[in-house]
Amino acid sequence: MSITERTIRTAVIDMNNGTPNQGMRGILEILSRYRDDTGIDLRYDIFDLRQKAEIPDDGYDVYISSGGPGSPYDGEGQQWEADFFNLLDKIEAHNVVNEQKKFVFLICHSFQMGCRKYQVGQVIRRKSTAFGIFPVFLTEEGEDEIVFNGLPNPFYTVDSRDWQVVNPDDVPFSNPESKVLALEKERPHVDLERCVMSVRFTDEIIGTQFHPEADPEGMKMYLLQEDKKKVIIENHGEQKYMDMLLSLDNPDHIKLTQQIILPNFLNEAVNALQDASL
Repeated sequence: MSITERTIRTAVIDMNNGTPNQGMRGILEILSRYRDDTGIDLRYDIFDLRQKAEIPDDGYDVYISSGGPGSPYDGEGQQWEADFFNLLDKIEAHNVVNEQKKFVFLICHSFQMGCRKYQVGQVIRRKSTAFGIFPVFLTEEGEDEIVFNGLPNPFYTVDSRDWQVVNPDDVPFSNPESKVLALEKERPHVDLERCVMSVRFTDEIIGTQFHPEADPEGMKMYLLQEDKKKVIIENHGEQKYMDMLLSLDNPDHIKLTQQIILPNFLNEAVNALQDASL
């Protein structure tokens, strides 16, 4: 059976806990566009994990888990976090013994939880909120990473976080399989570690601190809301606000990132499924 004749089942895990956001819309638009562009029968189901305790089973081909508000430690001791980590365990166990792999992409909040689970660096609160459109720098491993194929180094993306992953004193990660793929920009004038922006946890599980699903239209809708505009100007200044709006019109910034990363991830999964079915 060719891949165009096979249904690709995708689970989208909503980590927003009922908070209105543009992220889920961006993820679903990418999935729909990918289906239309490729002719592949890609179908998705949405699972509201934090608010409704919905968790997918391990019968899907692809899993995308969203960003969300709050601390990446909010779920400690709660059933929804245990269910999420158990799902990742099941996917890993499946991938060890099966030729037909399952693929996972973790975004922002989900990425930070992934770093906790896989003991990658330290997940800590930032001194202040990071919000805006920033350059992200690929490491040597990141330059060879398939999901970033087609992006310049650095590339631009939407970053929104109160928490971050750092690796103090370059201590080796507890998980030897993990590879740091990207870092935030160097800030020589600030005595702080560079935040880890992307990690490949296993051959099939990858994540980003930033939002690869963000698109110029959704970001502009967000920035033009009067309450959001006021908060950004109060915290970062009017010039930063105007710079963000101008950056949205640059086709080589977040529009390019949105067109590259998650579609590359889907291509990786689809190609692997195709190879396994031959």
